[in-house]
Amino acid sequence: MKITKLAKVGLLSSMTALLLNAGDLTIATVNNGHMVEMQKLSHVFEKENPGINLKWVTLDEATLRQRLTTDITTKGGQFDVMTIGMYEAPIWGKKGWLKELKFDKAYDVNDIFPSIKKGLSFNNKLVAAPFYGESSMLMYRKDLVERAGMSIKDNDSWAHIKEVAKAIHNPNEGVYGICLRGKAGWGDNMAFLSAMANSFGAKWFDKNWKPQLDSKEWSKAVNAYVDLLQNYGPPGSSGNSFNEILALFNEGKCGMWIDATIAASFITDPKQSKVANKVAFAQSPIATTKKGANWLWSWALAIPTGTKNASDAQKFISWATSKEYINLVGKTNGWASIPTGTRSSTYKNEKFQEAAVFSDAELKAIFSADPKAHSEYLGVQFVAIPEFQGIGNAVAKQMSAALAGKITVEEALEASQKAAYRVMKKARYYK
Repeated sequence: MKITKLAKVGLLSSMTALLLNAGDLTIATVNNGHMVEMQKLSHVFEKENPGINLKWVTLDEATLRQRLTTDITTKGGQFDVMTIGMYEAPIWGKKGWLKELKFDKAYDVNDIFPSIKKGLSFNNKLVAAPFYGESSMLMYRKDLVERAGMSIKDNDSWAHIKEVAKAIHNPNEGVYGICLRGKAGWGDNMAFLSAMANSFGAKWFDKNWKPQLDSKEWSKAVNAYVDLLQNYGPPGSSGNSFNEILALFNEGKCGMWIDATIAASFITDPKQSKVANKVAFAQSPIATTKKGANWLWSWALAIPTGTKNASDAQKFISWATSKEYINLVGKTNGWASIPTGTRSSTYKNEKFQEAAVFSDAELKAIFSADPKAHSEYLGVQFVAIPEFQGIGNAVAKQMSAALAGKITVEEALEASQKAAYRVMKKARYYK
C-alpha cells in the first residue's frame, strides 16, 4: 500500500507525540501548602529520574474528591498518581481500584505510625502511602486569651470555649473569637462538625444502620456550632474551608481555630504568619465525652490500577513519602515546615523537636484519635462505608445552609435524616 507524503508526516507526528508523552506522569493533588511545596521540590525527583516528566493537577479539596471519584469509578485513566485519604483507600482497595504499594528496605515501612498505615491498607496491604498525617486540635492566640484574663486547657468544655470566644471577639479591630470550617463537604464542614458532634455523644448510625441525625445529641452539637460562628465567627463562615481560615489566622483575625494539626506548621511560621510567636495549642474541646472529639486523617498518594505508568508512579510515591523527602524539606525550608504526622523518626529528630513548638500537641492528638470511637461503625469524622460520601455531602449542604441562616438547625437536621435514610434504604441496608 502506497503511503502519501502527508500521511508519512502525520504518522511521524503521532509517533513523536507518543514518544514525548511516554515519560509523563500525571499527579492529582490537593491545594494544601505541603502539596504545593511538593510540587515546587519535584524538580529534584525529575533530576534524579531523567525521562520522567511530572504533570500536576492541583485542585481544592472538594473538587479533587469529585474528580478522582468520577475518574476511578468510570475507569477514566486521567491520573497516574492520586492524592486520596483514609476514607477512600480501604474502600477503593477492596474494589480492586488501587495497586498495592511495595517499598524497599531503605524506605522503612515500619517507621510509619501503625494507625496511619492501617487506615491506608486493605487486607494488610498498603494501597496508599501517607504524605502527611493529622488529627485535629485547638490552636489559639495566647496573647488575646491572657489579655482577657482567661485560660484554655486540654479537652476544655465547649461551654468554656464559647466564653473565651465571647471575651476575645473584637470585630471592630478585625479579630473574631473563633474560626471554624463552614464550607459544604463531607471532608470540609462535616469533618469538623462530625468530631464536634461525637463529643456531644452523637453518632451517624445505630447498630442497625438507621441514621441518627434527628437525635438530641446532634441538635445540641449543631446548635452550639451555629451559635458560635454566628455570634463570634467571621462573616461568610459558611464559605470557609481550611485555606480560607488559614489565611485569616495568619493575618491575626482568628482568636481560636479548631482544625487539622497540620495547620500548626503554617501558623507558627513567621514567613507566613503575623502571629507566629503568639500561638498556643490544646487538645480538642469536649461536651460529654472525649471519644471521637478529634479526627484521624492522612493525605496519601496512591496508584490507580488503570495507569500505564505504574512503575514510574511507584518511584515518585517512594520519593515523595520517604524520610529523604522529609529531610529535603527540612534542609530547604526549615524543620518546622516538614510534612508531619506519618513517621516515628520525625518526632525523634532533634532538629524538628527544636523547631516545631507544636510537635508534642500534634503527636498527642494523633495518638489519641480513635477510629473505633463508635462500636457501630469504623471512622471518626467519617463512616467507612461507600455510601457515606454521598450522605456526608448531602448533610454538609444542610449544615452550611443552617449556618448561613437560610434554614433552621432543626430543618437542616430533619432534611439530613431523611436524605441519609433514603440512601441507606436504596443501598439495601434494610427493607
